Amino acid sequence: MVFLFKKILNRMDGMILFLLLIFMTISIFCIYSATWKDPSFEGSYIKMIYFYALGFAVVFAMLFFNYKILLKLSPFLYLIGLGLLVLLFFQGKTINNAQGWFTVYGLSFQPAELCKLLLILFLAYFLSKREVDSLSLMKDVIPMGVITFIPFVLVLVQPDLGNSIGYLVIYIVVCWMGNIRYRHALIGLVVIAIVSGVSLYSYVKYHDEVKSFMATYKKEYWLDRIDAVLLPELASDKATYHMDRAVVAIGSGSLKGDGYLKGSSIQSGRVPYTYSDSIFVVIGEEFGFLGCSILLILYFFLIYRMTIISLSLSSKRGIYIIAGISAMFLFQIFENIGMLIGIMPITGITLPFISYGGTSLLINMISIGLVLNIRIYDDVETESMSVGKPSVT
Repeated sequence: MVFLFKKILNRMDGMILFLLLIFMTISIFCIYSATWKDPSFEGSYIKMIYFYALGFAVVFAMLFFNYKILLKLSPFLYLIGLGLLVLLFFQGKTINNAQGWFTVYGLSFQPAELCKLLLILFLAYFLSKREVDSLSLMKDVIPMGVITFIPFVLVLVQPDLGNSIGYLVIYIVVCWMGNIRYRHALIGLVVIAIVSGVSLYSYVKYHDEVKSFMATYKKEYWLDRIDAVLLPELASDKATYHMDRAVVAIGSGSLKGDGYLKGSSIQSGRVPYTYSDSIFVVIGEEFGFLGCSILLILYFFLIYRMTIISLSLSSKRGIYIIAGISAMFLFQIFENIGMLIGIMPITGITLPFISYGGTSLLINMISIGLVLNIRIYDDVETESMSVGKPSVT
């Protein structure tokens, strides 16, 4: 046990833990600013402190067992995740038009968030069992695509566009890190380009027919979010309200912002969900361009530290996991900020470590705990699938 403690202390990445403390501070102050005038959200920032305390406890607990145990269990965990996604259609609670939540003793849990991490583990397990120099189309790329496609569809039909696209991003990045052949990657890019082009052309050309069809099933709000980005001239005021108000609020912050607790759009409630999905608006309006830039720099350092750790590993399985987690974080950051500045559709996706929400924060903290765990328990012996090992600085 003493040896284990020494190993953990010697290989612990203090910079990542320091960044988490900074994110916690930013999150608590921003959530307080977004909710202090709304009695219905009284004490939300206190709950976030509890969520973070639980998250840090989970991170430290994860340092005392080898991540390879989770890898071995990943097929079983993946099936449990799929089971939860299926169960949502029978027992799920609908929040913001998406039937993607379980409520237990007053606490909400979103399986789609958990399944992203389970997907990363299962894909890493699959590739580590294959141990090939480059991925085969039939034996690797397509089976991994099927593994990803199942949860993608189950989450998409909830509907949860943000998290479902996140599965595809994870799949693409893990395939790339697994050394997909260039011709297969090119084929994939061509297929994506053709499908995207045909879909966009058909959507614009047959927009009214598509909207009438969706209205039949009372799902026209799916298209409202897409119209707000692609066809704003055809979108209703209701469809563009959230995005328009967010853009105005962020822009009003200018260089230095209006000051803490002085954001007029936030305090008046003109921007929805500023405590959760739209919390970037709080930073933009109250702390301006400088505040937004500092937050992005902090995210950069987090991904940078994770990348440095992955470069120091001796086995590829840890690299696959860290690459998947990095892709998950990067997509969430891009999508969340992008939807609030008008370049991405509005989706119910949180800003990592900043938005209010127990499920998303806990999954993110577990992900960080897994990254730290991989550094501690990575194989130090030379393996047939080993990579270069520059020192971690």
